[in-house]
Amino acid sequence: MADQIKIRAQNQGEVTDIRILMQHPMETGQRKDDKGQSIPMHFIQTFTVSLNGKPIIDGQLNTSISRNPLFTFKARGIKAGDKLSVAWTDNSGDRRQDEITVA
Repeated sequence: MADQIKIRAQNQGEVTDIRILMQHPMETGQRKDDKGQSIPMHFIQTFTVSLNGKPIIDGQLNTSISRNPLFTFKARGIKAGDKLSVAWTDNSGDRRQDEITVA
């Protein structure tokens, strides 16, 4: 399984700053290894950000996203003690989900 998703949420009044680092190789299928062989495509296809079990973002990615994609956004209505979770699925069927409690 892939490395842990790093999630950070900082409340700033009514607005919460959220940063998500999804560690993944995000291969396009166009690079070659040391022996000249093509490295197969391997990328995150879908991801979901949920607040207390309810999706707030559903996204789709493709091969044009860099390795270890970092997403940042702002949201309203998030309070200390809320559960923020992120889940992704890649084109190989691998999945990862991690959760934090907002401080």
